[in-house]
Parts: sequence; C-alpha cells; structure tokens
Amino acid sequence: MSSITFANVTKVFRDGTVAVRDLDLEIADGELFVLLGASGSGKTTVLRIVAGLESVTDGRVSLDADDVTDLAPAKRDVAMVFQHLALYPHMTVYQNIAFGLESRRLPKRQVEERVRRAAEMLGLTRLLRRKPAALSGGQSQRVALGRAIVREPRAFLMDEPLTSIDERLRIELRGELKRIQGELGATMLYVTHEQSEAMTLGDRVGVLRHGVLQQVESPSVIYDRPENLFVAGFVGSPPMNLAEGTLDRTAEGHLAMTIGGHTVELDGDTLSSRPGIGDYERRQVVVGVRAHDLREAGGGVPVDRRIRVPVAAAEQLGNDTYVRFVMNAPPLLSDDAEDVGDGEDQPAPAERVNLWIARLDRPASVGDVLELTVAPGRLHLFDPRTGATIDR
Repeated sequence: MSSITFANVTKVFRDGTVAVRDLDLEIADGELFVLLGASGSGKTTVLRIVAGLESVTDGRVSLDADDVTDLAPAKRDVAMVFQHLALYPHMTVYQNIAFGLESRRLPKRQVEERVRRAAEMLGLTRLLRRKPAALSGGQSQRVALGRAIVREPRAFLMDEPLTSIDERLRIELRGELKRIQGELGATMLYVTHEQSEAMTLGDRVGVLRHGVLQQVESPSVIYDRPENLFVAGFVGSPPMNLAEGTLDRTAEGHLAMTIGGHTVELDGDTLSSRPGIGDYERRQVVVGVRAHDLREAGGGVPVDRRIRVPVAAAEQLGNDTYVRFVMNAPPLLSDDAEDVGDGEDQPAPAERVNLWIARLDRPASVGDVLELTVAPGRLHLFDPRTGATIDR
C-alpha cells in the first residue's frame, strides 16, 4: 500500500467554480482516512483527483514518492468503489470479481486464488455462482468491494459506498469494512456526508467545507476540540448548542460567561488552558455546549450557577431523554455557522427561537422545570468575527 499526499492542490472548473482550494494533506500508508463534508463541499472531487478522473488546476498529488499528478488513471494503480454499483448483470459474482484481473490477462490460477481469498474475507463463498439480481443490497456491495480487493491496488478510494443501504445493514457493513481494511493493512480514502460513518470508521477525519480543509484530527478530537465554529456546528448529533454570550466580571471580580441571563463563572483551570480568553473581556463571543455536557444540577451547585428552564419538548431514545428548552440568547444555528468568517455580517434574526438540547438519563415531560449546569471547562468559545476557537 502507499501513502497519499496532496501538495497545495487546487481544482477550478471551467465555469469558475472552485471545488478544492490549496489542499495540503498526507494520508499515511495503511491509514483509513475519512473526508467528511456536506453535499457540494468538494470531497468527491478530491477522490476523483487521486483516481485521475479529474485534473488539477494547481498543485501535485503523490502516491508514496511517485508524483502521479499527470498520470492516466490506468497507471495509478488505485481501486475506486462508488455509491452506485456497476455490477455486470449477466455475469456471476465470481465473474464480476474476476473481471478486472482477467482483463489484465493474469494467469487463471492466480485469478482463482485471489477471488476465493476475497470471497472468504467478504462472506461471499456460497454466492459465487449467483448473479447480481439474486443478491441483496449488502451482498451486492460486498461484491463491489471484492472486485476492488482482488486488484491489490496501492490505495482504495471509497465514494460513499454505503449511502444507499438501509441503516441496520449499513452499521453491519461499517464494521466489516473496518475489519477488512485492518486485515489488508490497506490505505483507504473514504468520503462521506454521514457523520456516524466518519466518526466510527476513520483513523483520522478531515472536515471539508467549500473545498477548504477545516480540521484534520482523530474523531474524538474533532468532536471534543473543534477548531472553528463551522466544525463545531457541523459535527455532532444532536448538533452543538450555540448562542451569543458575553464575557464580563462578577461583583467579586471573577471572569464569567453570561448566556441569556444565565452566568457560568470560569475557573482557574479554564482560564489557564485558554490564555487568550482575557482579550475578550466585555466582548461578545459565541458559546457552544454539547447536549451531554448540560447536566442536572446537584445539591452542591450554587443557585447562581444553575440554568433553570422549562422543558419545551422531550424525546425518549432508549435510556436517554433529549429535552429541548428555550435559551433566551440570540441563536447561531448551523446555517449561520457556515457564514461566520466569510466577510459578511449576517446577524441571527432576533425573531428566531433558540432551542437548546440537553441529554438526561431519566424520563422528562413537557412543562417540567429543570435546573441544569455546565462545567466551565466544557464550554466551547469562538470568536464571532473569524469563527476560530478561542485559545484552548
């Protein structure tokens, strides 16, 4: 397998659309790297550039030390699996998997050995004589993976291969794909708009927005320490609660965050871990809180540290209850988060209700009054002008 390196790669289409801008990224040999982004973010274009199906406007692409920027697709030795399967309906499963090898005129014994080995790995051995019409969606997807595996390419490119499969089977195939990638030690670039796929599959995840790479980290770091407002608002289910807040001093002189009339005093650990936070005193910031970081206040939490709110809606999901409540602070929802830092002042409409979500481990009903609290260290703070996180 090979590493994949992008050096200042830019792709501009003829109509002037910038699909990818200044992409600098190295995917390690044997790594499963997931590129996560919304529709139109440029992630499939990145995949097609590696495959040679799209040329670059600027920059270079390498597999290991080999510059493949100007090579034809057939000479790059990469295998691509698409969302929409292209199995030959008149061929058996065996013939579909073996087709590429036979086209390369490999010896019959070698073809048979590779196909049998891939079939065993994918649980397709008993299906080799069937035709695609007799397969389920999951089985068909396994055949497409098998066709890629037998090629033994330098890298695998996955273009949302599980999107069209039902949820239960998708979860099963995610686990299978992760297992197979580990067994092969394969370098895999996987693109998706599904957060659950990105966060469960990837060794590392790159978040792409309008062709610009926003952050590259492990899934846990992407979730716990987003580098900017877009990543914070885009990654997470339910999405991060966001609102405008103000940093100011309490009567005792302690720095505190005020959100919609509620105050959270910042402790020493929070201040020491964010040395730049003092620059925002008496200024507005964007505050983010994950649903699971809003906890019910116990007896040791002072009254002025409690957020007292009535439940506006409640959803029971297994052992968890997700409650919604009104936060009386200007909202900053995901659509607004996309525009932060783009040079246009687009304040959130005052008439929009800002509903926050908290996760409880007990049932709750509409109208219940909750007393919630959040640890200061679990607050995410962002510059409202640039969208960048405030020193962490």
